[in-house]
Amino acid sequence: MKHVANWTLNAAASQGATYADVRVIAQRSRALSTKNGKVGSASDSESVGMNVRVIVDGAWGFAASAELGRGAVEATAARAVEIAKASARVKKENVRLAPEKPAIAEWSTPYTIDPFTISVEQNIELLLRIDAELRSVAGITLAETNLNFSREEQWFASSEGADIHQTKLSTGAGYAAYAFAGSEIQKRSY
Repeated sequence: MKHVANWTLNAAASQGATYADVRVIAQRSRALSTKNGKVGSASDSESVGMNVRVIVDGAWGFAASAELGRGAVEATAARAVEIAKASARVKKENVRLAPEKPAIAEWSTPYTIDPFTISVEQNIELLLRIDAELRSVAGITLAETNLNFSREEQWFASSEGADIHQTKLSTGAGYAAYAFAGSEIQKRSY
């Protein structure tokens, strides 16, 4: 994704930006659930996008896009420059950034196993085993299980030399057992 950042910064600079930064984000999420021995839901989705901020004529401009092709990225930078030029006409004073040394960093959530390397089939098999175990208890009339994973990878770069890449990974799981008797409902969950 560094190439997307480079295209963006070059396009902004060539159109008069005195400062530019770009953030590119790629997200993936998986959500699986079971209910009483059957798959309740299963989704695995991905999305990407980018945004660019620029300073032109002492004013901010901003634009974003879900398209990461070179033409779309350059057009997004041009849109941010146009917005900054329009903002400059009504500004009270110039934007001034604090003098900061550009950050260069790489960071990732610590993990032992990337949950996206485990197949959906294996995930569902685990959920169905837990579901069956819950329903094996006398009196349980409803069992539900779920797994949720997400990964967000983000690249940030600026015309001043900042270069930051981070990957955030999160996981969650749960199950619940319900017992219905007459007019009473009891739920235990974890």
